Amino acid sequence: MSALKRRLAALHADHRRIALGAARVAFFLLMGKAVGAFKEMAVAYRYGVSDVVDAYQFTLTLANWLPVTLVGACSVVLIPALVRSRRGESGAHGRFLGELQAWALALGVLAAGGLLLAWPMVLQVAGQGLSEDVRSMSRLLILGFAPAALCTIWTGLSAARLRAHERHINTLLDSVPALMILVWVLAAPPGAGVMPLLWGTVLGYALQSWWQRRLAQRADGVPTRLRLSRRAPPWSSLAAAAGIMLVGQLAMSLVGPIDQYTAAELGNNANATLGYAARLLSLLIGLGAASVGRAALPVLADIQGRGDAAHARAMALKWSGALLGIGVVVVLLGWWLAPWGVGLLFERGAFTAQDTQAVAHVLRWGLLQLPFFFGVLILVQLLASQNRYGWMAAIAVGNFVVKAVLNTVLAPRMGVAGIMLATSVMYAMSYMGYLLLAWRVPPNAAPVKGGR
Repeated sequence: MSALKRRLAALHADHRRIALGAARVAFFLLMGKAVGAFKEMAVAYRYGVSDVVDAYQFTLTLANWLPVTLVGACSVVLIPALVRSRRGESGAHGRFLGELQAWALALGVLAAGGLLLAWPMVLQVAGQGLSEDVRSMSRLLILGFAPAALCTIWTGLSAARLRAHERHINTLLDSVPALMILVWVLAAPPGAGVMPLLWGTVLGYALQSWWQRRLAQRADGVPTRLRLSRRAPPWSSLAAAAGIMLVGQLAMSLVGPIDQYTAAELGNNANATLGYAARLLSLLIGLGAASVGRAALPVLADIQGRGDAAHARAMALKWSGALLGIGVVVVLLGWWLAPWGVGLLFERGAFTAQDTQAVAHVLRWGLLQLPFFFGVLILVQLLASQNRYGWMAAIAVGNFVVKAVLNTVLAPRMGVAGIMLATSVMYAMSYMGYLLLAWRVPPNAAPVKGGR
């Protein structure tokens, strides 16, 4: 223990900032993912692998596509901009925050309205392989999930504000929707259908949005007023960077809908099987690399702001290599433990032993993505802190093309497992692209000033 303390004390201060931030994020993620795991157990107990879960998984994935895309694209460029803005005059920073909130509200309203209007066409195009009962439940679910899109965008802005201050309580609040779903599913009487999932999702997203906004306002500590304008100085560079990132994020965001469409074409509750495996993978991803990725961006942006690009690059490469190795270990353990883990979490009530074997088989192929996903997250933060958004967008578009082609090749041959294998290959190619770019020293790199 004393040797570990000495080792930590010998680390460069910036390494410690990432490590401590990652530890906080991992702690909050562990608590949040525990809630998520209990929610999944309750859903599996109540619904098993059924049409209700098919409808819920299909609707939630496609309804979340646009808001999550906007949040993902904007957060990457927004956090460095917020780090720079809060160093300036407080009045200008407050104006910037007020304008950001006004635009987030406007985008959320447009996204919610667009989902309601477009959903009949979405079901006609992407839901061709679904049964009429599933489509009927999806039409009901979208009435609640469309307003949740507004909450997602508003919550995303608040999360970026908190992360710019290296505060990660938003990670814990990500579990609020899962907690509400858990409560509604357990409290609902038998035969309630999709309604517990609908109300739990809507109320959970609304509570998370309200709570997170209060915490963000307290962290910034400056008065804000909604203004639908772009007069604050940070907009001059932010808008162009966000536009470039949006192209890449749109490409990557299509991966989820493509998977849902491919699974719907396979039929036989493929969407439900894919959904259970994907949610288990998200638990592993969240507890692993996501904690480091979320903690790293504000630190790397601060180092870049000090003009020490070479130090930021060296740090990111070391963290990426370590995370890649951890991912390999997780794959080996996960492949062995997959049936046991699926059975422990889900095999009760309507979820049978046959369902356990099906989900575990798909999960094993999905595990192959973890080393590359773990390794690439810190490199994404590095390139974002260097404002290399064009390259990031190009890699994202390439990822989408690889994924789309492999889905059509592998899914007919391997079923749902082929969808997961296609994702694993996509992340392997993405990692190689980011690694090559990271090794390429940016023009403004400076010598590393000490540290390890």
